[in-house]
Amino acid sequence: MHRLAALLSCWIIAISANGAAAAEPQWLTLPETPTLPDPAQSGVAPVNGIKIWYASFGEGEPVILLHGGLANSNYWGHQVRALQSGYRVIVMDSRGHGRSTRNEQDYGYDLMADDVVGLMDFLKLPKAAIVGWSDGAILGLDIAQRHPERLSKVFAFAANSDPSGVADIGNSPVFNGYIARAGKEYEAMSPTPSEYKAFLAQITKMWGTQPNWTDDDLQKIATPVWIVDGDHDEAIKRENTEFLAANIPGSGLLLQPEVSHFSFLQDPEQFSADVLHFLAHVKEK
Repeated sequence: MHRLAALLSCWIIAISANGAAAAEPQWLTLPETPTLPDPAQSGVAPVNGIKIWYASFGEGEPVILLHGGLANSNYWGHQVRALQSGYRVIVMDSRGHGRSTRNEQDYGYDLMADDVVGLMDFLKLPKAAIVGWSDGAILGLDIAQRHPERLSKVFAFAANSDPSGVADIGNSPVFNGYIARAGKEYEAMSPTPSEYKAFLAQITKMWGTQPNWTDDDLQKIATPVWIVDGDHDEAIKRENTEFLAANIPGSGLLLQPEVSHFSFLQDPEQFSADVLHFLAHVKEK
């Protein structure tokens, strides 16, 4: 009987070991897009000739979460739930993304950053913290340069200073899977559901030409900033992350372990804990 129990125990351990060995590391996964909780307020704001969809959750100091290119605000579902008990959390779909509209203007980070400021004006927010992912992080840094009086601090995850800081994602199954998923989400949410290919082409053009920040540009930023990335980011070159941190005065540099460009999905507890620490401990200048 004891021998049978020992054999059974060894078999269970072997099966568990094989399962663990077969499981992909989390930085090679693309977990499902979360949903947003029920908002305290949501709607559409007329901003710069378009309609920006937004939602607000909780009460307290305002924190704006800005999503990455091709995405929508639902990607912040885990972080909204983690932050809404202590902060007023605001999400918005960038122009042409998610539920927001676009017009004939070419995409550019300055234009999209002005949309964020326009939404702040609509919501009567004189100042807010920004947590940005990828394009959203670039928008936060753009506002820090062009509208610094509107920001208290910026948590910039997976930003780049210029197009040379972007890695070749052509062979990344995770990023290609994200682009395909974003297309389906666009079709389900967008006011122009059949135009994803044209939208993707316009965003890709922006990615190939912007931003173009020099060390001199970055050294003028006075807003408190953390430059953050995943240690397995497939889209942003490590040296560019370090360049940003080295040239923004007083900035912090954080590399989150065992995650990629989609850290907030792959390890939402880690990502949210880092954001909460940043919001609580980094003081406004």
